Amino acid sequence: MSIAQLPTGATYRSASFGYRGGSLFEPREFSMTATLIKHPKGDLLIDTGFGRDIAQHLATLPLFFRLLTRYSLNKTAREQLQSSGYDLTRLRAILLTHSHWDHISGAADFPEVPVWIPPAERSFVQGEDFTTAPARSIKSLHLEEYRFDAHPYLGFAESHDVYGDGTVVSVPAPGHSPGSVIVFVTLPDNKRYAFIGDLAWQLEGVTEQEERPLTQRLADVEPRLVRENLAHMAAISARYPEMTIVVAHDPRSFASIPTLVPKP
Repeated sequence: MSIAQLPTGATYRSASFGYRGGSLFEPREFSMTATLIKHPKGDLLIDTGFGRDIAQHLATLPLFFRLLTRYSLNKTAREQLQSSGYDLTRLRAILLTHSHWDHISGAADFPEVPVWIPPAERSFVQGEDFTTAPARSIKSLHLEEYRFDAHPYLGFAESHDVYGDGTVVSVPAPGHSPGSVIVFVTLPDNKRYAFIGDLAWQLEGVTEQEERPLTQRLADVEPRLVRENLAHMAAISARYPEMTIVVAHDPRSFASIPTLVPKP
């Protein structure tokens, strides 16, 4: 079992956009990265980053958002997998932290691969919220629901053990979206990761418990739950300092995760 990061692009904002107290004059790169989990029972992608059709997906969002979003593109997740010689038939599913544009866009490049989300997030996608318009525009999207069991995990009341061996465990962390999740990954050498999606946009959200500024909290469906889950993750990080907290849009949090090596 192993993991690898697939950086698909970035958006460019300031620290003040990412967390309360951040400087308006400090530029920050917001990463758009998928993560490959290789497992003997079949592989997963945690999120997908920007896909081939990202321009069309972004076009489904309101004008004000498009005007505020400057982005750059890398190779898509599928292109990176193919260039490394990866066997795409090994890819069992895409496990989303949530269904916003910059996490689901790349799923359009994998029409043969199911996208796993909890029921609350599927209802969110199938509703009318503008933030999930890109997901609804992906006609090839094959959503499959999974449910949580009443098995506590690191203080979360419910969990879903993907492989049944404790290596990949999803827990509900609603707030940014109704069905947002945190994905915990434990490697054979006991290296641990927590993929928290957009619970925070920068590491300071966890290390300093500084949530998004008031204007950016409009992106959260339930800010109170975001605050509670941030406090919970800060407590987990303090108790398990060896665990790497992976914030989806902070490239610093991916630093210890290797990239795929293209075949010569």
